[in-house]
Amino acid sequence: MRAAVFAVALVPFARLVSGFLTDDLTANPIEFITRQTGYWALVLLVASLAVTPIRRLTGWNDIIKLRRLIGLLAFFYATLHLVTWIVLDKFFDLDIMIEDVVKRRFITIGMLTWVILVPLALTSTTNTIRRLGRKWQTLHRLAYVAGITGVIHFWWLVKADVFEPQMFAAVLAVLFGVRIWWTWRTRTPSPS
Repeated sequence: MRAAVFAVALVPFARLVSGFLTDDLTANPIEFITRQTGYWALVLLVASLAVTPIRRLTGWNDIIKLRRLIGLLAFFYATLHLVTWIVLDKFFDLDIMIEDVVKRRFITIGMLTWVILVPLALTSTTNTIRRLGRKWQTLHRLAYVAGITGVIHFWWLVKADVFEPQMFAAVLAVLFGVRIWWTWRTRTPSPS
């Protein structure tokens, strides 16, 4: 199952590589790469957040084994998204990048999203999970914050056609709702 998820998640990356090699990345390749990597980062981040609700609602416990992989793949695409902006869009011009982060709110919140994802990726090793114990779970709840800021980044970027960001926001709202419901259900004593 892990190999299948890994292979499927790398299909968008393979398409980008193929498009690069065949000079088939649309009339604006930098924008295309930026949009594709950002989109798939958000898809995979939301998918990683869906793992626990799916497990709880269906009883399919083995799905939990995929959560870390999906989260790391989300970080991979988020990093590609950032690197595309740094290398291809801004050509390593630090002054312009700082100005963009300060002046353009969608870039500010996008950068915040990536910064949130960094400690989550760095603490996703088995040894770190063991060492941190319960603190690991607390830290990794930041994935929900990253989901929210990622959706806001996308929403502010598109400005007018907000259908896709709204869909991501709706899915996140459902995931939050399931999480809140589950927490309330498990903490509320059953009537005797």
